[in-house]
Amino acid sequence: MGSTGTVLRELRGAQKSAKGVSLYSRYVNRPAGRVLAAGAYRVGLTPNQVTLISGLFTYSAIGAVALVEPSWTLGLVVWAGLVIGFAFDSADGQLARLTGRGGPAGEWLDHVVDCGKLLLVHAAVLISFYRFGELPSDGWLLLPLGFQLAAVVTFCAGLLREHLGKAAAAGQVTTAPAAPVSRVRAVALLPADYGVFCLVFLLLGAPGVFLAGYAALAVVHTLFLAAFLAKWFRELRALRPG
Repeated sequence: MGSTGTVLRELRGAQKSAKGVSLYSRYVNRPAGRVLAAGAYRVGLTPNQVTLISGLFTYSAIGAVALVEPSWTLGLVVWAGLVIGFAFDSADGQLARLTGRGGPAGEWLDHVVDCGKLLLVHAAVLISFYRFGELPSDGWLLLPLGFQLAAVVTFCAGLLREHLGKAAAAGQVTTAPAAPVSRVRAVALLPADYGVFCLVFLLLGAPGVFLAGYAALAVVHTLFLAAFLAKWFRELRALRPG
């Protein structure tokens, strides 16, 4: 087993493409995940165990949103739990590529944990609004449900786009050069990044400000969903089975 520095260098050489990745994921989450993956490798953890650690941090933070009265302290704890869980979510895939121990079961487990967090985080906000919030009207309770719909549909549609695209392109020879990584696109994707979404929980100590920030992100994610769906549909329609 090599030194931590050696492992980090190997991990840097086994990164996924930065195409379609926001600046936060590229420069914050992936590097943090790389450090966690190196540590996990040093202590002998498997990728699936790292996935479960990710779920432990994430779901504990989500549970706190639903069960504990909002405060600045809670916001900091929730944000830290979600961000650490997100970093471990990056680490499991990096560890799998480093060790060659990835596979369909591990990918399935990772997606199940991810889907669960997208469902639960907005359900937790809804519960918090109902238990502790002083909303302008009861209609605001629909906001987390709409945000949840946008988040889950984006996640599921993106996965289907990836897998259906691979299936349709199987056996086809592609000669076109890969598109360069766009810094402008990476900046534009920031509002839709899960790591940026986690920042809103730092506002839990000011319920009115949190509500405004959460509502603004809900609108942004809905607009991104519409754009993504149109883009993915056009791309899939242009594909023909090999």
